[in-house]
Amino acid sequence: MKAAEIRKMSKEDLQTKLTELKDELFHLRFQLAINQLDNPHKITEVKRDIARVLTVINESKNA
Repeated sequence: MKAAEIRKMSKEDLQTKLTELKDELFHLRFQLAINQLDNPHKITEVKRDIARVLTVINESKNA
């Protein structure tokens, strides 16, 4: 997910997306623990998406 796409989202959409990404990260970590994760790089991608969403949320609070 690109930062430009995230910046176009509304505040409610950002909160929803953040919740979805956190759930996805939880499930990926669970799969990693039981050795069913095919692509470990996916965890890094999800973490970065979470950081991007949090950055946009914080920018909107400061502006």
